[in-house]
Amino acid sequence: MKNTDKTSALDLKLSDFLCFAVYSTNLAFGKAYKPMLERLGLTYTQYITLVALWEEDNQTVGSLGEKLFLESNTLTPILKKLEAMGYLLRQRDPEDERQVRINLTKEGRTLREGLREDGFPQTGLDPDDFVQMQKAIVKLRGNLIRTTKDRD
Repeated sequence: MKNTDKTSALDLKLSDFLCFAVYSTNLAFGKAYKPMLERLGLTYTQYITLVALWEEDNQTVGSLGEKLFLESNTLTPILKKLEAMGYLLRQRDPEDERQVRINLTKEGRTLREGLREDGFPQTGLDPDDFVQMQKAIVKLRGNLIRTTKDRD
């Protein structure tokens, strides 16, 4: 819906809501990722946790939670499960006992090698559109975080 439209809130259709477009796209991504995730035996949240650790190992629970936009009470059970699966270790930081550090195991690093290009969902976007879409979504997320920060 364009800002110039004089549409009443009562006249809005579901297809007019940006939040619904993002929500339903998220559901479509879930279906698209399902075959790869089932092959790996992971949930999507477990998978993105591993991706963040493949990008930077030896992170604290707090820094990992910030990257994933997850609170520690949500992230901790995910980390416990991944540890039970043998993909990571959780250890107290010897320099600061209040911090828990997360490190990939050999199995956790090896799992990345098992990923195949054909296992990733195809968006149908050309490379330029993909980059523009990614930037727009990141900007939208940042805007929403900023506007809701005062409410927390």
